[in-house]
Amino acid sequence: MNVTFTEKALVKINEKFNGNDNKWLKIKYDTEGCGCVVSGVSALWITPEKEEDDIVVESNVEGLLMEKSKLVFFDEDMTVDFVDSPNSFMLKCPSQILNPRMSLRVVGG
Repeated sequence: MNVTFTEKALVKINEKFNGNDNKWLKIKYDTEGCGCVVSGVSALWITPEKEEDDIVVESNVEGLLMEKSKLVFFDEDMTVDFVDSPNSFMLKCPSQILNPRMSLRVVGG
């Protein structure tokens, strides 16, 4: 799996990190409030800890995490961009847009 972040996306993400190198960036398959595990939505999380199911995936962002058990919901090659008009991130692959309005959430302490 390879995830590429555009320059625009990296700028917006770095604004949220506030220079804190003790946190991880994660692409989360969030199922909270969706009803079941196959009805989730992708989101970006900045989190202080790596969870048991997390793996580091290939990316131009060092230490990008994804949940190993949720990789089936994603494509092999993806791009994360930032789009000004909805003021949100977009997760896409060569064949489709996976999430046109992906949020960035800071979790934990």
